[in-house]
Amino acid sequence: MCTDAYRKLGFALLFAFLAAGASAQSLRTYRLAHEATETPPPVAGLASNSVTDIRFAGDTIWVATGSGLSRSIDDGETWESFDHRHGLGKGGVSALVVTDSIIWVATAFDTLTKDAGRLPAGGGLSYSTDRGRTWTHVPQPGPTPVQNVTYDIAILGKSIWITSWGGGLRRSQDGGKTWDVVPPDSFLFDPLGNLNHRAFSVIAVNGVLWVGTAKGVNRSLDSGRTWVNFNHQNQRHPISGNFVVALAAQRYRGRTRIWAATVETTSETGDTSEFRGVSWSDDDGLTWQTALRGVFAHNFAFQDSAVIVCADEGLFKSVDGGKTWFKYGEIYDATRDHRYLSTEFYGAAVDPRGRLWAGGADGLAMTPDNGNTWRIYRSFVPTGVGSSPRTYAYPNPFSPTRHNQMGGEGFVRFQYNTTRPTRVSLRIFDFAMELVATVVTGKERPVPGDYAEIWDGRNSRGEPVANGVYFYRLDIEGEGSFWGKLVVLD
Repeated sequence: MCTDAYRKLGFALLFAFLAAGASAQSLRTYRLAHEATETPPPVAGLASNSVTDIRFAGDTIWVATGSGLSRSIDDGETWESFDHRHGLGKGGVSALVVTDSIIWVATAFDTLTKDAGRLPAGGGLSYSTDRGRTWTHVPQPGPTPVQNVTYDIAILGKSIWITSWGGGLRRSQDGGKTWDVVPPDSFLFDPLGNLNHRAFSVIAVNGVLWVGTAKGVNRSLDSGRTWVNFNHQNQRHPISGNFVVALAAQRYRGRTRIWAATVETTSETGDTSEFRGVSWSDDDGLTWQTALRGVFAHNFAFQDSAVIVCADEGLFKSVDGGKTWFKYGEIYDATRDHRYLSTEFYGAAVDPRGRLWAGGADGLAMTPDNGNTWRIYRSFVPTGVGSSPRTYAYPNPFSPTRHNQMGGEGFVRFQYNTTRPTRVSLRIFDFAMELVATVVTGKERPVPGDYAEIWDGRNSRGEPVANGVYFYRLDIEGEGSFWGKLVVLD
């Protein structure tokens, strides 16, 4: 699963570290503005429209995003966010675990390297014991942060466990001050030569530690002293593929089922019988069942006996233990006239009221009734406030083949606000000011507020427009006409 470029950088440094058992870290604590260190208060709003994970602690929802950590304590009506200014690491949130007493967050960012170009790097970890009021930052464990992103975090007793590609499986027993490398087998730590040392997912369930690597699922009953490995090649009824992207535990009526998002490692093993999908076990990993062949799954959520799978291809649900599956249809917020413009979902959770929350490449969505109705939460810059414009387009530049993909089409949003009940029209013009497309005409907006219209980058004949500069005019009845510029660049 890893390219030659990934192998080149970072492992020269890692070889010098292979024999080391632990690394000491310098911890820094951050407090909000009324405390001595004068860190700023949380930022209002959802941090980003790229949602990677969702967790609940009582009635508080925590959302991991590509630009920081967000939370809401009023059922999503308002949001506040934390980033590096508050004690989190640099970049977006790559891992999140929340309990009643502590929150651990890991971050990641892209970095430009001399020999291998842009590569991911770990921004370290941060934890809070007071619901985000103060944060303590832990530098990324290991000899280098490059190719050493923390993908998952688990808490087992007083130990913190993390996983990464270059750093492997690591454990801290002193709140992040020091970290031990704990390979999930009996071999010397060697992520270059041993696929089982490239760790990606970890959970702790009923005192049992489960670790997903590039060579299967590993189970330890004794806090990491001894291990059993389950992979596609060593079982009669195995997981679908050896690259274990995510693990989750479903508890229902006294039974625990282990779920894994499993991807093929054919390029590494040569075994063409591996395939991507989901795998699950009801007997502590001794046998596995598989489903959703060809689906690239990222995460799981559970509603009693039902399971929800987050995947590149959408949201899937099974109510009969994985025998049959249905896919959620279009996600549309009728109250706000918002459409979810992506099939990619990375995280989901079920709140104490039984409602499903799901997030991915286009924000956060919630359904209280199994997908019949939705509410969409999205990050955006408000229009018409202070010196901000009344309208803007995003993303800008816009690529119809890469941005906001839905049903094979890409979409750009035109954000605006209204101050009274009104009707709106939106038209696109080329550089010669010739009409290219009419997006909406006389659309009712009966309630003042923030709105967005979408365009698929096609002209009035249904043809993709050429690359170039375009202008748009938004007419708000009773308020005026507002112009903006859009660059189309494929």
